[in-house]
Amino acid sequence: MNPTYLMPAVRTGPPTATGATPVRTGPVPVPVPAAVRFRAACPDCRGRFELAAGALRLAIGATSRTTFYTFTCPECAAPVRKPAGERIIELLTGGGVRTLRLHATP
Repeated sequence: MNPTYLMPAVRTGPPTATGATPVRTGPVPVPVPAAVRFRAACPDCRGRFELAAGALRLAIGATSRTTFYTFTCPECAAPVRKPAGERIIELLTGGGVRTLRLHATP
């Protein structure tokens, strides 16, 4: 059995001459709240804290070794780099973290 994917209809624009509002179909962007916070820990000072999406960076590479996220520890100012699996990538991108896609050079 093949799954059916439904796209929501979004009413946009002013009403037409018949009084109907035009309908646009397609993916609807989901706003990310500014209050999204991520729990993190520093391997140097062992501090535990919460970071806003703007404090994190995600780099997605061709392999698991080149896919990671980074941040600066707010307690000891050490740069931290940690590996990012599929679930971490999903959470960070969904939470509004800036992402850099790395491309291999031939």
